[in-house]
Amino acid sequence: MNIFEYTFFQNALIGSLLASVLCGFIGTYIVTRRLVFISGGITHASFGGIGIGVFLGLNPILSALVFAVFSAFGVQWMSHKGDIREDSAIAVFWTLGMSIGIICCFLTPGFMPDLPSFLFGSILTIGKGDLILLSALTLLVILLFAFFLRPIQSVAFDRNFAQSQHLPVAFIEYLMMAFIAMTIVSTLRLVGIVLAISLLTIPQMTANLYTFCYKKMIFLSIIIGWIDCLSGLYISYALNVPSGASIIFISIIMFLLLKTERVIHHTFKRTEVAI
Repeated sequence: MNIFEYTFFQNALIGSLLASVLCGFIGTYIVTRRLVFISGGITHASFGGIGIGVFLGLNPILSALVFAVFSAFGVQWMSHKGDIREDSAIAVFWTLGMSIGIICCFLTPGFMPDLPSFLFGSILTIGKGDLILLSALTLLVILLFAFFLRPIQSVAFDRNFAQSQHLPVAFIEYLMMAFIAMTIVSTLRLVGIVLAISLLTIPQMTANLYTFCYKKMIFLSIIIGWIDCLSGLYISYALNVPSGASIIFISIIMFLLLKTERVIHHTFKRTEVAI
């Protein structure tokens, strides 16, 4: 229990809670709207912003934030022009970001010690600045969903129906793409570029096993996400392995176990009905 006295571990606990709340809201929209592949493209494109920040001597998180938002807007714009397929637009920004990031990192003189933490995550390195960013973004997302839940939910389930109701579908889509990009960048310290999309999808998939209600799915995914983070932190501390990989590993194991439990439950239920 002595580890709770250390500031870095306290920051990790607070960061995991904030990230779970943030990903609970944004991840539910991603899963419902079926934007997992787009989000994966934005995740890897953000590496270009990290490389630019390192090369120019700027804060890599802030430069990645800007780059990821513009990449998200680019994917949204190109995929809705009609002459470019969505997967092609994703591939363009995915590879563009990765190539810019690699080039900038190699052109930067000296050694970049934080590069592995951006790629694979290190929740124990979260600092005050990261917590401020997570807190501000979480507060904005909570306010956004509190005031505009119904329009966001309508667009997430059926954008054509939302258009028939004269909702500002294009504005909502661009706004949510911006928040998806910012959420991805703000969680890079936790799980890294390689695994960031998992934190935005696996807890939501697990929650979806038990409910189809949008609000309940958000609430359940927040709880499941935080349990995954705490369990991953414990495994990381006990086995001395990377925290980001531990969090995602635990979340996948939990999903598989609960999925198996639901399958067995439905099988027994059908058997009882048949009898």
